[in-house]
Amino acid sequence: MLLVYTHKISPRLKYVFKHICTRVLGIEVSFTTKIETFIAHDSLKMSYTKQQLGNEFYIKSHDILFEQGLNDIDIHIHTWEHTKCFFYLGEKSSIPFDVFSASFYLLSRYEEYLPHVKDEYGRFTATESLAFQEGFLHQPVVDIWAYKFRDALKKQFPDFEFPSRSYQIKPVIDVPSAYTYKLKGIMRTLGGSLKDLARLRLKSLYTRFAVIMGFKHDPFDTFKYLINRQKSSSFSFLFFFLLGDYSTYDKGINPNKKQFISLIKHVGDYCDVGLKISYFALDDESLLKKEKLKMEDILNRNLKASRQSFSKLNLPETYRNLIALEIKEDYTMGYVNHLGFRAGSCTPFLFYDLDYEVQTPLKIVPYQLMDFTLLKQKSLLDKKKVLNELIYQIKQVDGQFVPIFHNYTFSDYKRWDGFKELFNLILDSPNEA
Repeated sequence: MLLVYTHKISPRLKYVFKHICTRVLGIEVSFTTKIETFIAHDSLKMSYTKQQLGNEFYIKSHDILFEQGLNDIDIHIHTWEHTKCFFYLGEKSSIPFDVFSASFYLLSRYEEYLPHVKDEYGRFTATESLAFQEGFLHQPVVDIWAYKFRDALKKQFPDFEFPSRSYQIKPVIDVPSAYTYKLKGIMRTLGGSLKDLARLRLKSLYTRFAVIMGFKHDPFDTFKYLINRQKSSSFSFLFFFLLGDYSTYDKGINPNKKQFISLIKHVGDYCDVGLKISYFALDDESLLKKEKLKMEDILNRNLKASRQSFSKLNLPETYRNLIALEIKEDYTMGYVNHLGFRAGSCTPFLFYDLDYEVQTPLKIVPYQLMDFTLLKQKSLLDKKKVLNELIYQIKQVDGQFVPIFHNYTFSDYKRWDGFKELFNLILDSPNEA
């Protein structure tokens, strides 16, 4: 156990130390404000305060972990070996940066509470983030800092055995619409057909009716392929199905259709299933509750995981709504248009509510890649290169890789050429040295 001496034990301090020490490094941590208790402890220990007591392992504390609410924080980025860091301390500290305060800033999403420009969907974008602007979005800096902290502790406590963890993957399959043409209803089928005619998309029109008549396979129906891949993988896939009503943003299948319900149940026999929360349920707790209860009725078990439509987050309201409905995990923390680490970490962490100054029970599972981002790369070779670089970064810290693909990504549509190969590359990555 690591004992931390500090002048004040605040909720922020406990939160970030437990993430770094327990979630990332696998060691228990406790805190004391009594010097006698600290001196008497004969194992792993450090001081985290303004002044060093003696020759102990010491990190000078930044004020952010002892503040409440939001403040204007002056951040200067420095290069630290092969990564970046902020909250510089100087040479007297055992580590030249306050990695705990910097980690809290990123994990709490402090910057997303501050004024920023949103995109057309009302989202916080990668380009608004400190990580993007300072060139470290591609690195899981919180995990890197945690490992540097561990290495520094090892030098001072060479006999202490640190546990190890292993690289993991959690493939996510997002299903905004299970089918292209099937189960769309008379009005949507008629509307789609007229649109095809108006735009002279005769091939699409032919395919539409061939699918409806049962002569052809629906292009978005890739579930058999995915279930077969699940059967040969030791890592569980997680599917998110949309159950929300048809709207400007969400164009899924009617959740009352028996075939659609059967599909969800069938997928749930082999894989984990969560709820893709509709766009308008993001800010409407009653609508969210309705969708949650519907999914629980289909699965016949409590809903564990959610993902927000369009990867939209309104902090802290979005997460408070999930907590109120006792949803345990959320998979929205990432960027649609950029690879990388939105919260600086590839380790799941608990949501810290900056308004209430409390650690909540909601587990945030950050994703690092959405399939759309790879479309920016022109060739399959370039896509593989970018993907391998991302996997390398996560493996360096034995983190969890959470890629998000869609059911239609595995269709025969030309824009998705090669994506099955990329998916297989991810599935095989834990076996690669």
